[in-house]
Amino acid sequence: MRRVITVTVINQSGVLNRVTGLLMKRQFNIESITVGHTEQPGMSKMTFLVNVDDERKIEQIVKQLQKQIDVIKVDDITEKSVVMRELALIKVISPPHMRSEMNSVVEPFRATIIDTGKNVVTYQVTGNPEKIEAFIDLIKPYGIKELTRTGATAFVREKQKQEKEHLSILK
Repeated sequence: MRRVITVTVINQSGVLNRVTGLLMKRQFNIESITVGHTEQPGMSKMTFLVNVDDERKIEQIVKQLQKQIDVIKVDDITEKSVVMRELALIKVISPPHMRSEMNSVVEPFRATIIDTGKNVVTYQVTGNPEKIEAFIDLIKPYGIKELTRTGATAFVREKQKQEKEHLSILK
């Protein structure tokens, strides 16, 4: 089962290595990892997509991550309502006479052309990992020359009740 874990850390040298090392020791397969700055200076958030076959292993790894010195917060957000996005850049073999057909195929995904060559078009597509996979499957028959993905980043959606409370505070 795929799990989504977020880890907020103090942005220091070696933190990523220690966190991924802990996951590696427990034989977690990291499907995706992203790391970036947060709204707080000196803090970063890591988002991991991991495959786990045993629910107890997740509880164990969350507890062990929380014990790390540079780790501020650990959340398994798999069961929560989340906003999740990933970016993919895909170079597709595209002779000029095929471009209008390809554009109509990729339009529903809101993919954008970010580079064009004589026989190659580079698309940028963002969305949840399933959308990215669907886009890749759709464009694959045209011939993918090169592909790179960022990995997923995510956080928990705000609840409607909390939003209303927040708005009343602002008034």
